[in-house]
Amino acid sequence: MKKFIAIASMALLFTACNTKKSGGNESTSPGTETSAQVKDINSPYPVNYSSKFVMDDPKNAETLLSLWKDFDNGTLAGSKDKFSDTVEMHFADGSSIRVSRDSLLATAQKERSSFKSVVSSVDAIMAVKSTDKNEHWALIWGMEKVTDAKGKSDSSHIQETWRFDSTGRANFMEQFRRAPTPPKMMKK
Repeated sequence: MKKFIAIASMALLFTACNTKKSGGNESTSPGTETSAQVKDINSPYPVNYSSKFVMDDPKNAETLLSLWKDFDNGTLAGSKDKFSDTVEMHFADGSSIRVSRDSLLATAQKERSSFKSVVSSVDAIMAVKSTDKNEHWALIWGMEKVTDAKGKSDSSHIQETWRFDSTGRANFMEQFRRAPTPPKMMKK
């Protein structure tokens, strides 16, 4: 009798694990959801750009990680094919540029060369797709530690949002930065 109960339990468990649930819970490939499949967010604010994002193919996140590594290493020439012909960037200090890929790389290499070293760490990264705009994005959070030519070090937390064209090349970036601060003591 114990064998029968054990076999029946195993069969029930096997059947339960292999039964598809109805109601749209089947998995889909990243980025294959349509605008109609993404539920609207009930927001008390008007959403200016989009609120319909789904997880996307990780290739753009991998490209972004490679761009960060090329900057850390000071090897920006290797990044040329990772950018569109024209790139727009908005930096944390309020400045922005819209330039050709070659001009961007020359400017970035000049900036990077002013540092003795750059070491980045990544806290989180994800690739997403705006289904109503049909645009591919990668979002990254991390920390950057720089040492200037005189040996002075500084660090900051960074959040960047990158957009990629249909060929997987970066064409837009927006950056936010804050200085690391010690935790404040809570008063009772």
